[in-house]
Amino acid sequence: MDSPAANAAFAKQVNVKFTLLSDMNKKMLTSYGILKGYDVQSESYQWAQRANIVIDKNGIVQHIEEGDSAVNPNNALSVCTDLHKKQTAK
Repeated sequence: MDSPAANAAFAKQVNVKFTLLSDMNKKMLTSYGILKGYDVQSESYQWAQRANIVIDKNGIVQHIEEGDSAVNPNNALSVCTDLHKKQTAK
């Protein structure tokens, strides 16, 4: 749900070199089931459960990590590194 600028700042803060998806229109959040809702005093709010989703170049989901452990994007980076090694070994 964060803007591209906010995602870029976060990526810089945690020192990741890959692009983080900005989904301000919430299409991907809804598709992957990580858009959550709650009601407070007759008001509805939405939030995105933190998640790392790695999709390979063929569009196949290779890794999904949700919740507190997804705070560390290095787990997704590790999956990407392993995928790259497998692809170059072929």
